Amino acid sequence: MPLTIREQSDQLKAAAAERLPPDVLDVFARSIQNFLDQGIPTNSVKVGDVLERFTLEDATGNPVSLDQLVESGPAVVVFYRGGWCPYCNLALRTYQQELLPQLNAFGARLVAISPQSPDESLSTQEKAALEFTVLSDPGARLADQIGIAFDQADEVLAAQHNLGLDLTKVNAEGAVRLPRPTVLIVDRDHVVRFVDVQPDYTARTEVADIIAALNELK
Repeated sequence: MPLTIREQSDQLKAAAAERLPPDVLDVFARSIQNFLDQGIPTNSVKVGDVLERFTLEDATGNPVSLDQLVESGPAVVVFYRGGWCPYCNLALRTYQQELLPQLNAFGARLVAISPQSPDESLSTQEKAALEFTVLSDPGARLADQIGIAFDQADEVLAAQHNLGLDLTKVNAEGAVRLPRPTVLIVDRDHVVRFVDVQPDYTARTEVADIIAALNELK
């Protein structure tokens, strides 16, 4: 049986604990605990909300609208931090391998959205050999609109920079605002039918939970 995303994430964290400097690990641990203490924002998207129409560019710079995403059925919308995030890549690979093959039965489409620029999204798509739509959300404005965006602490940005990551260079418009890892299921009327917001950025929505939610819509 394939490992769950949580099991894979735990393995990734164990490997990072052996590889990263202790001071960097401490910074990341404090950041996660702060997000857990804050919990899910009260203004974040909820089941029953109607998403406003939006249009974002895909990995090749072509515009893709919400109407297009749901024209043939529900859309599974994954908000992720970026291709630089190992936990995001882990989840996206799992969704491609285990979720995507099951979506045809529901007439559903999978789309992943991050603040990275289209060019950066393309490199993410190519590296992970993704077979679903990847969209760019400049400045995390869509994420902010649905209440899942956040600003990282200065010490986290500094730690990332020390590890060679400069979000101002990989994100559209040089913004550093990010989305909390989130999965939505949106129906053809733009109504949100499932929401899972993760305060802990190392956690992700399991495939089984997404399939269960899609089954409830049938």
